[in-house]
Amino acid sequence: MKTRQYSLKVCELTITDDDEFISFFDTNYPIFKDYLIVINGEVSKDIELYMKSKNLMFMTNVKLPIGHTRQAVEHEIELIKEQYILAKEKLDKELSSLKELPSLDVKPQNNLKVLDTLVRSGHELTIEGDLLLLNRVNSGGRIVIEGNLIVTQIIEGSIRCNGNFMMIKASPKANIVFHDTEVDNKYLSDRLNRVELINNEIVITPVLKETNWEQ
Repeated sequence: MKTRQYSLKVCELTITDDDEFISFFDTNYPIFKDYLIVINGEVSKDIELYMKSKNLMFMTNVKLPIGHTRQAVEHEIELIKEQYILAKEKLDKELSSLKELPSLDVKPQNNLKVLDTLVRSGHELTIEGDLLLLNRVNSGGRIVIEGNLIVTQIIEGSIRCNGNFMMIKASPKANIVFHDTEVDNKYLSDRLNRVELINNEIVITPVLKETNWEQ
């Protein structure tokens, strides 16, 4: 089994002025390019586009535990990435036994992209690779993804996933489609679940006890 240890540095700040915020990161980008940025306050479209253009990993308006902010955030992200690695290895083993079949179309694993973007009603997020979303998908929001998907908060909108697996928790009004097959929401509520396609059959397995990600 191969594993990878991640160690994140966290910078928490509050927006008071957009120009001042952008100027600060222009000046200090080499310092913070490998940090997880926790932003409090109203995040404008200009700031969101700026952060994405710089490939800065950020979260917005997250209440972090007092006294051990960095450790708490690192622990939650490490836990999700560990589950991602385990699920990927399990799928790799399943697929390795079938790779001699000429008709099998096995998608390559892509680099994991981490976003803290609230997918609001009317918004669509299209991802070619794999995604770890540290936010929720509101009713009317939509994610279309070709790779693997992990969403740490509740999904109330629409998901279209063609990857090897998903890790999600969905409300009864969500619409989840995995490899062109609609998944029954009653198997996805109350906890984070792993959804996999094994031997042309959708398999759903709980992967974590109920966790309050907003604490």
